[in-house]
This record gives sequence, C-alpha cells and structure tokens, in this order.
Amino acid sequence: MFESASSLIAITSFVGFTLFVGVYAWLRMRKDNLSTQDGYFLGGRSLTGPVIAASMIMTNISTEHLVGMNGSAYKNGFIIIAWEVTSALALIAAAVYFVPKYLRMGLTTIPEYLERRFDKSTRSLIALFLMVSFAVTLLPIVLYTGAINLESIFNISESLGVSRETGLWITVVVVGCIGAAYAIIGGLKAVSVSDVIYGYGLLLGGLLIPVLALIYIGQGNPLNGLARVFEHSPEKFNVIGREDSVMPFSTLFTGLVINQLYFWCMNQTIVQRVLGAKNLKEAQKGLLYTGLLKILVPFIIVLPGVIGYYYFGDTYYDNQDMVYPELVKRILPVPLLGLFAAVIMGAVLSTFNAVLNSASTIFSIDVYKRMIKKGAAERKLVSMGRLVATLLAVTSIIAAPFVANAPEGLFQLLQELNGIFFIPIASIMIGGFFFKSISASGAKAALVTGLIFYVLCTFILKVDIHFIHIWGIEFLLNMAVMFGVSKFYPPRAPVAMVPSDTTAVPMEAWRYTRPFAVSLVIITIAIYILLGNV
Repeated sequence: MFESASSLIAITSFVGFTLFVGVYAWLRMRKDNLSTQDGYFLGGRSLTGPVIAASMIMTNISTEHLVGMNGSAYKNGFIIIAWEVTSALALIAAAVYFVPKYLRMGLTTIPEYLERRFDKSTRSLIALFLMVSFAVTLLPIVLYTGAINLESIFNISESLGVSRETGLWITVVVVGCIGAAYAIIGGLKAVSVSDVIYGYGLLLGGLLIPVLALIYIGQGNPLNGLARVFEHSPEKFNVIGREDSVMPFSTLFTGLVINQLYFWCMNQTIVQRVLGAKNLKEAQKGLLYTGLLKILVPFIIVLPGVIGYYYFGDTYYDNQDMVYPELVKRILPVPLLGLFAAVIMGAVLSTFNAVLNSASTIFSIDVYKRMIKKGAAERKLVSMGRLVATLLAVTSIIAAPFVANAPEGLFQLLQELNGIFFIPIASIMIGGFFFKSISASGAKAALVTGLIFYVLCTFILKVDIHFIHIWGIEFLLNMAVMFGVSKFYPPRAPVAMVPSDTTAVPMEAWRYTRPFAVSLVIITIAIYILLGNV
C-alpha cells in the first residue's frame, strides 16, 4: 500500500509539473503571430540572452547526456569532460566571429549561407544531409535514452504487465508525441519558453543527484563524501586520457576542434536560437552564458557517473547506460522522483522538439520554397514545416529502439554517427568563410569524399585509429579535395556575402564580450592543469 501511494505521488508530481510547463508556454505565447516565417521559425526575432542560453543548453543537454555521458563517466571517468569544457572555446568563436556575420546577413538557416557563398545546389545538398542526420542519429537516440530513464523510474513495463522492450516502445511513442506537439504547434518560441523552465529544473534537479549522493556517502558532509569517492577510485578523476582510452587527450587538438566548431557555430539546431535574438548584444550574451554553463555541466553529467562507480562497482560495465537511472532511484526520495522524471521529460522534449523545429525550418526555407513551390506564402511555409516535423517525429519513434545495446554506450554511438555529417559540413563552412578561392564544385566534391572516407574507415574497414582522430584526418582530406578541385573548377564570380539591406536586428556588440571570453579560456585551461595531475 505504501509503495502504491508513493508511486501515485511520483506520478502526480510528474504530470503536474509537465502540465505546468505546457500551460506556462501557452500563456506566454498565446498572442504571438505564428503564421509568419520569422514568428514560427525564429520566435519573432525576440529572444534575449538568458532565454537563448537556457534554450541552447537544454537543446544540447538531453538524456543522451544524462544517461549516455554519465554511463561513459562510470566506465571511463572524467576524461570525457572534454566534450563539455572545450565547448566554451567554440562558443567564444561563435560570439566573436560567426554569429555577427550570420545576423548581418539576416539568415534564417545555415544552408542559406551556403547558397550565397557557393550555389543553390550546394545549399540543397546540405539541407538534405541535415534532414537525414536528424532522422537517423539524434532524434532516435534522444527518444530512446529518455525512455530508458522514465521506464526505470516508473517501472512502466511492470505497471502495464508487459516486457521491458514493450514498455520502452510505449514510452518512446508517448514522449515522441508530446515533444512533437510542442514543435509542431508552437514553433521556436514555444520550444524556447518551455526550455527556460526545464533548464532551471535540470540545473537544480541535476545538481541535486550528486549533492544528495555525496551527503549520504559522507554521512552528512558532502566534502567528506567527495573525498571517499575520490579515495575509492582516484584514477576516475584524471582528465588526461591515455591513447588507448575512449577519449585520448590528443584528440582535443585534432578532430574535436572541428566537431566543436561545427556544433556550436554552424549547427542549425543550435544556431537557430541565436538567429532568433532581438539584437547582436543579446546573441553574444546567450552564447557566452552558455559557455559558462558548459563548464559547470560536468557536475550534472559526469560526476554522477563516477559516484555510480562508487556505489555499483563493475556491476553495470556491460550495460553502462543503466547507471544513471539506477543512481537516481537509489538517491532521490520517492516524492521527488516524479519531479525529476518531469525534468528528464523536459530534457528529452527540449532537444527533440528543437531538432524538429530546425528540420521543419530547413525543409520549408531551403527545400520547399526554393525547389518545390517558389514564392510560396509564409502561411504555406509554416504548414509545410509542421507536416515535415510530424513525419520526422513518426520516423524517429519507429527508429528509436534500434539504437539499443551500443557497445561503448549511446553517447559514444551518437558521436560516431554525427561524424558522418558534421565534419564534411564543417569543412565546407570553414573553407567557405576563410578561403575565397574555394568553389562550389570543390565544396560538393569534398562533401562526397569526406562521407565515403569516414564511413569506410569507421564502420566498414574499422581502421584502428580513434574516430576523433579520423575526424581530423577527414577534415584535412576535405580541405585538400576542395583546393584541388577548385584549382580546375574555380569560382565563377566574386562572392557578395553581406548585402547592406538584410540586417534584421540591431548590430551593437555586447561590451563585455571579450573580458567574458578571456575568463572562459582561463577557466578551461585551469581545469586541465588542476585535474590533469590526479
């Protein structure tokens, strides 16, 4: 009887918080015009720095981090914080260099830039590339990791009297439908507004897990708890990965640089939040606030995994993605489980609906408006965006369970799959920005050769080189291909990148951009100096 009452409390708090966020988002945007291109896809270009930061961090930190990265930390330790803390450096590049250029051009999508720099077919190829990447990598993994957490917390399969696999399927369908509803009905504004609430919830709830765990371990004193966890396995706290580890330190200087630049400076799902800023000042604030949060995030998505090793030892080495859900169940009081499950739901929804919104934007602006129905009315573009978001939601729900049982965990699988798409696009973007001699023919050739090279090395031949180093090699290959092809097929005409009449928002820079950026660099270096000697 006590267990059923506790479960009822957990479920009630989960449903209550989830409904609260939905109602809050509706109240905030019920008077907004969502029938226009900027209104639906860019939130009316009205987003402020704190909203952008909350939305970016929630778009980035989903259950593939909470589940997958904590699982990886349980097995590999603090070396994986490289994914997080080096993001701050890429966000500085976005704030200082890339985003000011995007806003001056008045862009709605990243492929738009590629048409201006290269040609229409390059834009179309990248748009197609991005749509496929959303459908086969990020969306299914986000849904599946969310389902793992919710199934573990609420024992859905046991409650329904079905197998665990069936319970996961049901959870995936429900979460996918709710997430799709946000993106399809409300557009970017609904996504961003709900992300603010879920962002606070993730920050507080995510920190609560390691803090409570350390209090329990230290018998009331969290510092004593941290000391015990450290004494149990000090090697887990070292941030310098060996060459045979899951994250060698040398990768920070090869492919990881390219990956981080792409993700934070050129990725439509992330950059779309900044394109919706009310001005450059708020865009730069949002980017740099996000950089600070990324440095703090390891307390939520790395430390709990190491604490899990203290509790569980090698028990979950063959199923590392179960560590975080089991730690949550062990640490949190039952009444708080429902609230935390709602935060988990929010982490899934924020990434899932953000990707759907970006996919619908790319299809409507870069495919439908240009290739299917030129001159389509804005209301038609919005309706087509909603249709594509619906189709993508359905396909990702179907694909989600097939990503189970990744050998190195779901987070590692996601990064390996992302390499198929991220590095070729990053190569073209970087080449386009910094080298005027690179032509559209060179860009398209590099897209094809980069894709073939990475798939061959990573998934077919399985070359014995870390996949992040392969990213770096692929980038150099792509640059060589672009320069080589461009020598024989040079650009046809000079590129006019910034028409004077396209600036959509005020372009006054934030006065604290450079001091804030320098502080982030110093903190990042200090982390590696302090934890590199453990």
